Amino acid sequence: MSARVDPSAAYVKRPAAAAGVLRLDSNEGPQAPQALLAELAALDPEVLRRYPDATAVETALAARVGVSADRVVVTAGADEALDRICRAYAGPERPVLLPEPTFDMLERFAALAGAPLVRVPWFTDVFPLEEILARLDNRTAIVIIVSPNNPTGGVASGADVRRIAAAAPQSLVLIDQAYIEYADEGIDLAVLDLANVVVVRTMSKAWGLAGCRVGYAIGSADVIAVLRAAGGPYPVAGPSLALALAQLRRGDAALRAHVTEVRAERARLREVLCTCGVNASASQANFVLADVGRRAAFVRDGLRARGILVRDFPARAGLETRLRITLPGDPADFERLTTALDTVLAPQALVFDLDGVLADVRESQRAAMIATAAAYRVTVTMEDVEAALRAGDAANDWIVTQRLIRTGGVQADLESVTARFQALYLGTVDAPGLRERERLIAPRALLERLAQRLPLAVVTGRPREEARWFLEREGVANLFRTVVCMEDAARKPDPAPVRLALTRLGVRRAWMVGNTPDDVRAAAGAGVVPLGVVAPGDDLSATTSALADAGAARVLDQVADLEELLP
Repeated sequence: MSARVDPSAAYVKRPAAAAGVLRLDSNEGPQAPQALLAELAALDPEVLRRYPDATAVETALAARVGVSADRVVVTAGADEALDRICRAYAGPERPVLLPEPTFDMLERFAALAGAPLVRVPWFTDVFPLEEILARLDNRTAIVIIVSPNNPTGGVASGADVRRIAAAAPQSLVLIDQAYIEYADEGIDLAVLDLANVVVVRTMSKAWGLAGCRVGYAIGSADVIAVLRAAGGPYPVAGPSLALALAQLRRGDAALRAHVTEVRAERARLREVLCTCGVNASASQANFVLADVGRRAAFVRDGLRARGILVRDFPARAGLETRLRITLPGDPADFERLTTALDTVLAPQALVFDLDGVLADVRESQRAAMIATAAAYRVTVTMEDVEAALRAGDAANDWIVTQRLIRTGGVQADLESVTARFQALYLGTVDAPGLRERERLIAPRALLERLAQRLPLAVVTGRPREEARWFLEREGVANLFRTVVCMEDAARKPDPAPVRLALTRLGVRRAWMVGNTPDDVRAAAGAGVVPLGVVAPGDDLSATTSALADAGAARVLDQVADLEELLP
């Protein structure tokens, strides 16, 4: 059994986000008022029992745009209207002309109709009118104009539409206006006096009803009659229609307030991005497209680590270096976004854990843990130590050692365990301690280069004297402006020691490199970008997974990778 549709071409939906995550990757609109749900609860149960009737919504929409009701058809989101248009008018011998990049479902709808695509580049703020006119011929079935365009935010004008409609009277000019409410300028509905123009709009964006899937098409009575025949008679569920009608009846006050907020955020976000050296396209939609260059994936991941999702385009030609950022339309959320962007794009400092990041402690601290456990006749392996560190709440070696001993079935008090550990680790006059085996992981030259770019700090669970001893012995103590130690603050994963380092440095924005989930969680809790690195000799796969699960924006192959990530 063969199918005409390639399953691999299916749209990849974004997974559901955890609570507290700010979703700025789907261009959704404002949160609907709670009162709207109360109206849903008060609906007559007949709404569920009977097939839905969209007449009331179509009538309200028609009145809103100033046409008769027979010129409006309600569909299951704007997507279904676009799909109906492509299936009704395009085909194997009837190509679709598509300026791109644009809404990626349009290419899919054309493919489902069996129609070839004629592509016209539209990466700049200037609508490619002359290029479109040059590609028209008598076979062109549909010319699609997404205005404001997704993902660039660019717009076409009414004059552009009239030129195209006149040049291709045999073609349908499809105008996708999903984001029209946010536009300062663009195509007004006067173009509907042209018989070969159809406009598609939605209640998913500025109206805040993406979950209801209510879209609509406006065109001549003849075009709308075709679109009715191209789909099922009951595309939108009764409760969704009821909510859409209630939202329309509430009037424009909330809509205007939301749009005003988004427009202000749009201008401010471009300023923030430009200040950080990022080129951001002028936009007329509820999003901004930012070209962050080769760091696109890292900026995406850095924002995700700060609890913010944005849209990237790794497989779309010409968009690989760009991120689309939805404007939240809320002052608190916008502040959260801009703070996170500043932190990811322009850190003011670099913070390092010491053990496993700067100091190789496999043959010192970890060997002391194993030897201390052996003194209590408990066998602990290096793999056991690694697993304990990956499990979390493991920023104090003495406590972790006691925990491992107890796991081996022996009760030992922390004071005795600590004394034994310290004797092995520090040594005596006659017997050098295990700490003599420690070595610097990151080359001094690397740390010197990093210190020339940004202030450096250490946040460690070591006692101050032990941290000082290592840094001075390796000749790098002068490179770190502050060292936060065991005596200074609660132990990680509490963010307090990281916050203290920022305070001492006099900065608000930083990145932190650590080798354990505790480091990552402490960094995230302090509002800095958490980066992971696998300590020498540790299980690469297990540790990488643990760091990523804890929320690391990126797990580095080595500390030197910072140079590539820094602006």
